[in-house]
Amino acid sequence: MTNFDKTIDRRHTDSVKWDVADNELPMWVADMDFLTAPCVRQAVSDKAKSGVFGYENVPDEWYISYQNWWKSRHGWQICKEWMCFATGVVPTITSCVKSLTSAGDGVCVLTPVYDIFFHSIQNTDRRVAECPLVYDGKRYDVDFDNLERVLSRNDVTLLILCNPANPAGRVWSKEELARIGELCAQCSVTVISDEIHCDLTEPGVDYTPFAAASPTCADISVTAISASKAFNLAGMQSAAVVVPNERLRDRVVRHLNYDELAEPNSFACVSAVAAFTEGGEWLDGLRRYLFANRKFAEEYLAKNLPQLKVVEQKATYLMWIDCSAVTDNADLLCAHLRAETGLYINGGNKYRGNGRYFVRVNVACPRATLTDGLDRLKRGIETFSRK
Repeated sequence: MTNFDKTIDRRHTDSVKWDVADNELPMWVADMDFLTAPCVRQAVSDKAKSGVFGYENVPDEWYISYQNWWKSRHGWQICKEWMCFATGVVPTITSCVKSLTSAGDGVCVLTPVYDIFFHSIQNTDRRVAECPLVYDGKRYDVDFDNLERVLSRNDVTLLILCNPANPAGRVWSKEELARIGELCAQCSVTVISDEIHCDLTEPGVDYTPFAAASPTCADISVTAISASKAFNLAGMQSAAVVVPNERLRDRVVRHLNYDELAEPNSFACVSAVAAFTEGGEWLDGLRRYLFANRKFAEEYLAKNLPQLKVVEQKATYLMWIDCSAVTDNADLLCAHLRAETGLYINGGNKYRGNGRYFVRVNVACPRATLTDGLDRLKRGIETFSRK
């Protein structure tokens, strides 16, 4: 079993996260500082020992592992014919934006949300149609009246949904998802549901796949799922695309192949199969550790930085912290923190919505690293407040 308290030195390893100065502490990008599950490491090692890394087919075990995991963990029965391999959730989203919309179309997003959604939209000559989430000082909710107005626009043909939400950390209920689906169906809007964080919920909290919320949701949606966040396998470039509607699936799969995104590398399938067939116990231990880290951070902030408020979150390892008592420009705050203390975290401006008042902090790290980061945050906030 993995010792999550063990510090892994990732400096000078070509890590995107850790490509920083020696005095800096990165707690920004959604990349965990833990060894992945032993079963995954063993499967990758065994594959490497073969010494042959030619073109690969997607094996039956890959389909079965996803099907069994989603049925047993999330209550969703996925048919094999609904599935297609893809090299990642983000490439899938960009490919779907291109295949399911036309240049100039509006694509709806519920903000604040993962900033890469905006890149997928704008880099393909589509337009962002924002529908800000409602923040009551504790958590975020969907403004359904405004969502209906945005979806009713003639130019809006697609909604990209983050389920669970990043950075808001909301686990959308079945009822909320079904209502989103009904509004989209009424307005002839297709849904891409990014569910990459779905296995990182608080212990005891379940998530509902968008396509499982109602028959309508299943009929109008493309779902992207992966082991990459839960098992820290982003470098394996592996995801599954699930599309129950046959006509919609044909368009999606055709474009994934057109974009050369439907062929696995030598380790993409074996790592996912190992994670979803043998990694359940490891993942449960990880979730307990992550939410213990979150609780530790919440208690630290309440004691040492009471002017900051932690948003109520039931998913992800990315804390979303309300800094509105300190600043109305989180990017400036984060620049100060990095310059003064070496703490590297995300300012919320790029997530749009009301993100300029928030910072995003990655707590998927050993407790000693988290404590260091919180101490740096405290020092930085104190000096920023005195400016």
